[in-house]
Amino acid sequence: MFRLIPALGLVLGLAACANGQSQLGEPLEPIGDFKLGHAAVVAPNLVEGPVSRNATEEEWIASVDEAVEERFRRYEGDSFYHMGISIEGFVLAQPGVPLVFSPKSALILRVTVWDDASQSKLNAEPEQFTVLESFTAETVVGSGVTQTKAQQMRNLSANAALQIEKWMRRMQAEEGWFGGPDANLPVAAPSAAPGATPEAAAAPDA
Repeated sequence: MFRLIPALGLVLGLAACANGQSQLGEPLEPIGDFKLGHAAVVAPNLVEGPVSRNATEEEWIASVDEAVEERFRRYEGDSFYHMGISIEGFVLAQPGVPLVFSPKSALILRVTVWDDASQSKLNAEPEQFTVLESFTAETVVGSGVTQTKAQQMRNLSANAALQIEKWMRRMQAEEGWFGGPDANLPVAAPSAAPGATPEAAAAPDA
């Protein structure tokens, strides 16, 4: 648990993430044969970082669960996969901190993906993510000044779901998850016999 505290301190100076909420409006591209089964979000060892607003385990679980459901329930592949998400630590920038410090909000979590058909983990060890707040006009001076705690948590949770999705797509391409890269390709139409018309190839057997 204590090893997360230095990491939470370091994120205060890092750059911000892409906006996970705005990404939801983009055209949907399948993640192979992925379809979300269960998403279990827990926070058994939650660490609150330095110079942070307070937030409870229950608040974080609800926020991350909502963002994961919103992003991943959209996919309608042919196979179910389950996600286990452990929220490890966070920093929520406070109001009133000197601007020269430029505090950033951040979230650390770990993710495991399960294949329902084989009842096995796709990643043997949980993948850890360090998620930062989006860069907007509101966060230039520190989100603690311009956003409520709920807004900060919503922002971070949405960015976390987006970062998880990007990782899953990379694993699909590199490790063959979710049916592999070819699972996104459209199914080819049946070939017509030599000399046959396309209409004849598509017609049902007599």
